Amino acid sequence: MICTLCSASTKQQISLLRKYCLHTCFSCPEDFWSSPQRNYCVPKKTEFLSYQEPLGICLTVTSILGTSACAVVLGIFTYHRSTPIVRANNAELSFLLLMSLKLCFLCSLLFIGQPRLWACQLRHAAFGISFVLCVSCILVKTIVVLAVFKASKSGGGSNLKWFGAVQQRGTVFALTCIQVAICTAWIVTASPAPHKNTQYHSDKIIYECVVGSITGFSALLGYISILAILSFVLAFLARNLPGNFNEAKLITFSMLIFCAVWVAFVPAYVNSPGKYADAVEVFAILASSFGLLVAIFGPKCYIILLRPERNTKKAIMGQRTTKC
Repeated sequence: MICTLCSASTKQQISLLRKYCLHTCFSCPEDFWSSPQRNYCVPKKTEFLSYQEPLGICLTVTSILGTSACAVVLGIFTYHRSTPIVRANNAELSFLLLMSLKLCFLCSLLFIGQPRLWACQLRHAAFGISFVLCVSCILVKTIVVLAVFKASKSGGGSNLKWFGAVQQRGTVFALTCIQVAICTAWIVTASPAPHKNTQYHSDKIIYECVVGSITGFSALLGYISILAILSFVLAFLARNLPGNFNEAKLITFSMLIFCAVWVAFVPAYVNSPGKYADAVEVFAILASSFGLLVAIFGPKCYIILLRPERNTKKAIMGQRTTKC
């Protein structure tokens, strides 16, 4: 609110008229605040996670690096797709997992920049669907590892015929469709939307995306958590399976990183004001994505590129026989 004195041309007139003139007061518009002297309105500064600021630049570069790393690993796996180590670790699911990780890295870019309606609606939907696709692939890979070991131990492949390539694709598709349904219901009933928050600072406008429905946001995160915990438990139970290259151990370690990042994310997100809440969420997305990429595909790329003598069927089967 600002107040103006009746117009006067000289200081004497002002001092004389101050006794008789009434102050005229009016409220500043929403995007303005009154000056310290309360005699004019000043535009408020706007704040959001921008591509031009150092924090936004660092997160953007990290996201692009993660996407590029996924593309490089995908190229390595495609070029060496006929080698035993790629074929033994379910090449089709590995390719799908790499594609989903690329989507995870790219979706973090939606959290940077001035919030728009389409960006607010798309950012959490893209985040939820891409991560469920990623964790679903890991879950199915874990189930396949257990099924293969059980089949080899019993001397038959009866367990595998009920969980072949078609069933694996169908499971990943079905689990992802559940998250699509959750996101659709959330956007239709209580859509996330941009919001100008003036509560943090009187002289600053915080542009942010409100989630719209806490229930929808909780359901999205909760479903990802259920799949991640299930993957971790199954992989942990299978961590001692024999083999020169134990996929279950890698999955266990990757899901441990994933769960640790997102457990730490919740309190950090709640206690972070304004643009820093978006920065925390982007950091969690990038950290968990890098954790999955390095933990699952790092050892494979090491063997493919630097230890090709271990990338043979004889080496894999020979070590497995020795341990058994």
